[in-house]
Amino acid sequence: MTDLFTDLSLLFQRMNWQNLLDIILVTAIFFVILRLINDTKAAVILRGIIILVVFLSILTTLVNLPAFNWLIKTTLPALLLAIPVIFAPEIRRGLEGIGRAGGIFQLSRHGENQLMQATIHAIVSAAARLSSRNHGALIILQRVDSLREYILSGVGLNARVSPELLLQVFYPNTPLHDGAVIIVGDELTAAACVLPLSASGILTGTPDRQMGLRHRAALGISETSDAIAVVVSEETGYIAVAHSGRMIRRLDPDRLENILTAFYRPERLNPHKDGWLKKLLDRTRHTGRIS
Repeated sequence: MTDLFTDLSLLFQRMNWQNLLDIILVTAIFFVILRLINDTKAAVILRGIIILVVFLSILTTLVNLPAFNWLIKTTLPALLLAIPVIFAPEIRRGLEGIGRAGGIFQLSRHGENQLMQATIHAIVSAAARLSSRNHGALIILQRVDSLREYILSGVGLNARVSPELLLQVFYPNTPLHDGAVIIVGDELTAAACVLPLSASGILTGTPDRQMGLRHRAALGISETSDAIAVVVSEETGYIAVAHSGRMIRRLDPDRLENILTAFYRPERLNPHKDGWLKKLLDRTRHTGRIS
């Protein structure tokens, strides 16, 4: 114990601001990596890798096994090269998140405030009526990131958003009721669109695992873009919203309208209108509410 305290004392005596900065940067990198893979299948894989590395390190330290040590040293570089492949989805989502941060200074492409409020009201009204009838629905609202590749997978409509149109699209057994509708501005651009399914494992590790493909697709599009997804469950009639890889469930129409008003904003950050710092702080505050 005395030797331990002596070693710690020598360590702190040699500490300077450069060493402290070095430790902080390394800690921050590991913190970001762990946050990116939190609640994903990659977290389980990483846990297994850490346990395996610790076990092998203890084994090779305590027992002299020349052939085994040679095998470990030979295969370790290959394992390090395999890590980017294993964690490719998480790395991609992290880089996309960094890239989306650069879009906060773009100008509005969604039209005027009144049109957006009318669009939100139409979505809320349709979701409430679909919920009361237990008609499943998946409504995607495009924000900064383009959803063109998903729009092309569906049937083009290019019609003004209205509750009646959404009710007709998602009426059971109609040609367009499967898949998602994508709304750009105040226009329902396409229906029956195919979306990527969530790969995060959130729905399989929580009570939400009983949710179906619509909820997995809603989470999937929110993980690969900054879009907002509104889901109506066909089984329960519950309304949910997915954004940034998170889902808020069991919403009533009032809460749904408040969330859409907060996140699907008609005005884009305009550097000629308000201070850029105020806009940035507003966006950060709004994003924090849904996570």
